[in-house]
Amino acid sequence: MNSYNTTMTAPILQLTSFSPTKPNTQTTTLVPLPHILSLIPKCTTLTDLKQIQAYAIKTNLQYNTNVNTKFINFCTSNPTKASMDHAHNLFDQITQPNIVLFNTMARGYARSNDPLRAIILFCRVLWSDLVPDDYTFSSLLKACSKVKALEEGKQLHCFALKLGVSDNIYVVPTLINMYTSCGEIDDARRVFDKIDEPCVVAYNAIITSLARNNQPNEALALFRELQESGLKPTDVTMLVALSSCAMLGSLDLGRWIHEYVKKYGFDRYVKVNTALIDMYAKCGSLDDAVNVFRGMPKRDTQTWSTIIIAYATHGDGFQAISMLKEMKKEKVQPDEITFLGILYACSHNGLVEEGFEYFHSMTNEYGIVPSIKHYGCMVDLLGRAGRLDEAYKFIDELPIKPTPILWRTLLSACSSHGNVEMGKQVMERISELDDSHGGDYVILSNLCARYGKWDDVNHLRKIMIDKGAVKIPGCSSIEVNNVVHEFFAGDGIHSISTTLHRALDELIKELKLAGYVADTSLVFHPDMEDEDKEIILRYHSEKIAITFGLLNTPPGTTIRVVKNLRVCGDCHNAAKFISLVFGRQIILRDVQRFHHFKDGKCSCGDYW
Repeated sequence: MNSYNTTMTAPILQLTSFSPTKPNTQTTTLVPLPHILSLIPKCTTLTDLKQIQAYAIKTNLQYNTNVNTKFINFCTSNPTKASMDHAHNLFDQITQPNIVLFNTMARGYARSNDPLRAIILFCRVLWSDLVPDDYTFSSLLKACSKVKALEEGKQLHCFALKLGVSDNIYVVPTLINMYTSCGEIDDARRVFDKIDEPCVVAYNAIITSLARNNQPNEALALFRELQESGLKPTDVTMLVALSSCAMLGSLDLGRWIHEYVKKYGFDRYVKVNTALIDMYAKCGSLDDAVNVFRGMPKRDTQTWSTIIIAYATHGDGFQAISMLKEMKKEKVQPDEITFLGILYACSHNGLVEEGFEYFHSMTNEYGIVPSIKHYGCMVDLLGRAGRLDEAYKFIDELPIKPTPILWRTLLSACSSHGNVEMGKQVMERISELDDSHGGDYVILSNLCARYGKWDDVNHLRKIMIDKGAVKIPGCSSIEVNNVVHEFFAGDGIHSISTTLHRALDELIKELKLAGYVADTSLVFHPDMEDEDKEIILRYHSEKIAITFGLLNTPPGTTIRVVKNLRVCGDCHNAAKFISLVFGRQIILRDVQRFHHFKDGKCSCGDYW
């Protein structure tokens, strides 16, 4: 038996009292079982618990099932390594633990930093006469999800099928989450599809899984199915639906969901309102995002961070900084996400000195240790400003080992500023860490091609072929009448007879009359004629999507386009001319930020 410190402190157990016959001596008063049980929930530390346990041993209560269950419940409620080790020791001392006690242990391990120990402990259940129940599988599957233990998860799934609990209300969501965490989204969907009458928890699980695996259309389709089934969505449902709208840039549907949120009272949740802010910002309607923010009676750190990031991505860095100041006045503590937004704002507005001030204040004022993302923002800040040597030195002198992402950020800056030699140096540093990323070779190859270094281009493209590197095709989407339409770069090259592509050809002619000149230097083919290069530029996905918007929306309507890559310089220039010639506001969201085109100008000021 383990030995424990038997010193009792007054705040936990009042065990001593003064004898009326002998005022200067103390006698021990035994604390009854109900009183010990009532004291356990009042413990605040593991040390407190051990004091009560020591007394339980002294009074021969250490084998009492109720006492040990309470001890284990306490240890597993906020699991740490020490508390779970202690719980395990207690569990081992019980000669015949029941399944409820094991489930408590499994739940604790599933929430701890060592979740696989739940599976190891489960072997004891298999060798005993205990029969697992739905709570058993729920905890064990959560443990598998946490460490992406697919094979163990599949075995548990089979066992659940054998016992007839695989379609249980508690087991189904954890099965879906387990398969999703392991990257098996099709298996997750099969689990859901086999349920005769799925509950809202199962719907939430599969909708969340689809959204997290970049399938927002499918997630929203199931959201509509949930509504049609007569089930009532929860706040979790609304969070995922709004997140899916944000991914798609689907503003009309997002506005409809906002009305639903207000109608059924979900706007009382801070997280739902925060998701609304994020949705509006990512769908290009910053004004709506600000209106939701200003209308919230209560805001937490995440809410403030979301509105700061909204201003930053829309190019209003000064307003983002102003929001941070307002946040401090409201005595809301900024966190690491808040500072990511601020550093991003400084980067996209050329505020280098201010960026460094905020970067240092993270640690000096708030004790926040910078993560690799914060370092990446600083490299981007220097790179965009053309201070490439400083950026290189900054990475070299980091207190942590640089990741390939940091060097890739600098490589992009080298491309933007046309520094071929430094680009080659940076590529060497990337290759030392990870030479499997095809996009690195594409960036450097294009940079070399821009300056006519064709030997380098041919060498890099040979490497790309050997490694099977493929350039990601540009894709742009636009929502019209609640339907999201997608277009890919090059869609029109071989189908110029369609109405859309004829309209695009006519649009380019009108832009040329207004002064637009295609930037053929962005097409890296040495033997191609300028006319052929213009055709390639003409059918970039952004231009096709904008043309579709012009054809299918009333005059004066704002056109909102979402692109999967960074907008190219030629499309950026063309969008400015389109906004001028056709009197339309165009809001283009690329992989880095928003561009608001109006009257021939862009909100980024050509700094992006």
